[in-house]
Amino acid sequence: MNLTNWFRYPPSQDRAALATYLSDAAMASLRGTGFDFVRLAVQPDFVQGDRLGIVVSAMRRLQRHGLAVIVGPHPPAWRLETDTADQAALLGFWRRLAPGLQPLDPHLTVAEVLNEPVFPNDAPAWAALQRQALAVIRTSLPGRRVVLTGNNWGGVDGLLALAPVDDPAAIYSFHFYDPPELTSLAAYRQRLDRAALARQPFPTTGQGCAAAETTPDAPTRDLIRFVCATHWDADQVDTGIALAVSWGKRHGVPVLMGEFGASAALNAPARLGWLAAVRRSCERRGIGWALWGYDDMMGFGVRPAPAGPPPRLDPGVLAALGLAG
Repeated sequence: MNLTNWFRYPPSQDRAALATYLSDAAMASLRGTGFDFVRLAVQPDFVQGDRLGIVVSAMRRLQRHGLAVIVGPHPPAWRLETDTADQAALLGFWRRLAPGLQPLDPHLTVAEVLNEPVFPNDAPAWAALQRQALAVIRTSLPGRRVVLTGNNWGGVDGLLALAPVDDPAAIYSFHFYDPPELTSLAAYRQRLDRAALARQPFPTTGQGCAAAETTPDAPTRDLIRFVCATHWDADQVDTGIALAVSWGKRHGVPVLMGEFGASAALNAPARLGWLAAVRRSCERRGIGWALWGYDDMMGFGVRPAPAGPPPRLDPGVLAALGLAG
């Protein structure tokens, strides 16, 4: 499970509020529901001064509830491809955070070099910077598990372009949101008819496509027709995931799906069908997965409360994930 807003766009800068963003009851509920690790998103500028201790304390609390924690930087505005100051900031992030992770349980603590590096069509440049960051992490965390990823936003194509490093404790991650016209309602494009996009079916075929195409907006209609012409279904989902898994087997390294999710605005049958197809593919192929996210509309979209009972998780999403509420 991804925890997306505790230390990434945090709702408050107040120390007490940050410390209690997720209650112990909510953590216990996550573990009891069947989740066994969380991926903790951290804005790089948050790990400054005494706030580093808040992050480490949060990780320790999660681990007390039996949850392993993958932690890494989620920068909102870095330009690592061209900005040497941002490249230095990535290395500086790990010079600050990695020593703070030393006291934590080594079996439940995993560092992730960077969330979704871009480096469009320049896998070698990203690989070189990733190796530098890994070397910084290794000065404080030798032998600990570290998550690496490919360029192009950490997708399957970026993973396939990545050469594994000589590090037996490395795990290789990819993110999966295909097709984004369905899962994110084409969030990468402006001024489309989101209500029509939300009517798209999964699989992308049949009467559902015809109903979604009734929008008077021509660009939206053309996009829906394009998606429907591709006939996305569970087999296509599995084919994309299989590429990443095969890469891992070919290189003899473990592979993880670090993110997947679908907008809560998408109609429920399509959304739950897609989530279930992804989860089943991962299970068949023996890889772990993390939903984006606990506190994001691509997943459960809950608003954590520091007191009281834990938030109720959507039973339909839980069922799609093969978990019980």
